[in-house]
Amino acid sequence: MAHSLKEVGFEVRQPAQEHSFVPDMWQRLSKPDVLIFLDVDYTHFQQRRPINDGGPDYLVEQYRRLAHAQRHCDFYLNTSGLDVEEVKTAVFKFLQTHFK
Repeated sequence: MAHSLKEVGFEVRQPAQEHSFVPDMWQRLSKPDVLIFLDVDYTHFQQRRPINDGGPDYLVEQYRRLAHAQRHCDFYLNTSGLDVEEVKTAVFKFLQTHFK
């Protein structure tokens, strides 16, 4: 998604918030104009990233660390069951309405 946004001129940052123990690190590092939160369930996570699978406990810990960002996001999208084009379409549709 970041690559697609950069291609059309957006400045994109992906802070490694899931590795941080500081809940608002995303605000401190990037101060975004818009925060987009893309989510996925464990089953689809395994399908997309089988090599990076740290087990369900790993994903639960990531959810815990990202909870602050999720609560403050401008756009939340559960990508489970969506293909890449569907995710792009949803994000671009949001951005078009946000930046009118």
